Amino acid sequence: MKTITFRTALLSDLPAIVALLADDELGAHREATGSTLDERYVAAFRAIEVDPNQRLVVAVDGELVVGTLQLSFIPGIARTGAWRGQIEAVRIAAPLRDSGVGQQMFEWALSECRLRDCRIVQLTTDKGRPDAHRFYEKLGFVASHEGYKLIL
Repeated sequence: MKTITFRTALLSDLPAIVALLADDELGAHREATGSTLDERYVAAFRAIEVDPNQRLVVAVDGELVVGTLQLSFIPGIARTGAWRGQIEAVRIAAPLRDSGVGQQMFEWALSECRLRDCRIVQLTTDKGRPDAHRFYEKLGFVASHEGYKLIL
């Protein structure tokens, strides 16, 4: 298994993150790729960067970005004031899928949630990603709720 490190993303990582997000059938239609980085990505990065409850993370092999996820820490009243960790926008570079890097990244993210005293970790995944569903179930996640989204 590769030795991968995990760290908070830098602005210079943003083109690699967008490329990872666009590198699948669903993301290819949702992301704005091109020779210059869309400024909306930079604005979103800046908002995440200053929010102590948001963390954009990259998995790196040496200097190469090979994975990403966004980790959000959500305070709540339910469950006697439990904090939740929300994991979103998970991607691993295509050549490294099924190599164990995704599992390493999730183990790291779950550890970060424990450090923040989260009592629940949740994520959403598109219904059209059966491989991701099997991966999350293998990690112990349970499809216990039905989720809804409204695109504005």
